Amino acid sequence: MASARDIIAAEIQARDLVRNSRSSFYWAMRILPANKRQAMYAIYAFCRIIDDIADGAGQELEKRARLNFWRQQLDQLYQGNPGEFVGLALLQPVRRYDLRQDDFLAVIEGMERDAGPSVRMANEADLQAYCDAVACSVGRLSNQVFGIDRVTGAAIAGALGQALQLTNILRDVAEDAACDRLYMPRDLLARHGIESDDPVTVIGDLEFPAACRELAGVALEHYQNADRLLDRCGRKRLRPAVLMMENYRRVLAKLQRRGWRHLDRPVRLTLPEKIGVMVRYGWLPL
Repeated sequence: MASARDIIAAEIQARDLVRNSRSSFYWAMRILPANKRQAMYAIYAFCRIIDDIADGAGQELEKRARLNFWRQQLDQLYQGNPGEFVGLALLQPVRRYDLRQDDFLAVIEGMERDAGPSVRMANEADLQAYCDAVACSVGRLSNQVFGIDRVTGAAIAGALGQALQLTNILRDVAEDAACDRLYMPRDLLARHGIESDDPVTVIGDLEFPAACRELAGVALEHYQNADRLLDRCGRKRLRPAVLMMENYRRVLAKLQRRGWRHLDRPVRLTLPEKIGVMVRYGWLPL
């Protein structure tokens, strides 16, 4: 059985992993009370490790073996005998917030799509399922920590997770294409007359901007749905989620202003923009 000292050390390691990732998630979590903050660090550390396996160096079989190792680690965690430091850091949050193993497993299953040498999405349902696995599942875990009832939390996680992941996909289309990854679904591309299966060819097609505009419209609908759900349940308990939403929504707006022909022009928020979002949605009353 893990000692209190072991658990504290694991919690510190999870926090440091999140901080060193230089993600805006870290600052969103900082505004939480201590127990919730620690839980979110542990959840994010788990996701960071799984993502690094999928996106890191190595052959597909090696990556899948490492992902299966983490399935085993989850089994150990839910049997009350965690091994790796992330499992130790998650031990108390799993019990305190009733976090579901299926949501952690969904993260692994989603990242398995990225572990291979190439990625293609057969259709919009396939893309939606992928976004649910890699993003909405994390939202469901987070909303349990935030204290939202499971049904409402799942609805918010569904809308916001889809919005954030679609924004990521639209932001990274050129970078992903260089890695033989194409997350734009085939049926959406076909509606715009794009038949190629080669990512570099697709993003260079004259009709590709129209396909991007359509997917951006889907993302905007998800943001609007998330807004309605957040208004209904109250935004104060969900400040970290609101912070992430407002950051990503601004990224999407910048992408739309830039357009979809000059994909070599990176889009990101400036430091003053990030600080402005933090002040408005993190510290001031909502």
